[in-house]
Amino acid sequence: MDLIVWQRAVELSTEVYRLTASYPKSEQFGLVNQMRRASVSIASNIAEGYGRSTRGEYLQFLGIARGSKCELQTQIVIAKSLGFGAGKSYERPEQLCADVSRLLIALINKLKH
Repeated sequence: MDLIVWQRAVELSTEVYRLTASYPKSEQFGLVNQMRRASVSIASNIAEGYGRSTRGEYLQFLGIARGSKCELQTQIVIAKSLGFGAGKSYERPEQLCADVSRLLIALINKLKH
């Protein structure tokens, strides 16, 4: 897929997998699972919306992707507060979250008009 927002979302998911690999084993079925699922959901919903037949459906899935992005941002804040991972390890995922957010908003606004 050639959508930049989708490409960034895939990068974000890859970075989240790398980030969470160093989290405590006790979080494997907790925060690790939640963060990975939310990150995969962002790219997946962008792709699913793109493949739908109407603009309204596309917008609906982009909205879901945006919600998953907000969920992931919250989980990153929680993980940082708990001291999981090194501080610098969050720089790329946080930057990609910001990029995906900006690109999603731009795409949603474009499709609304």
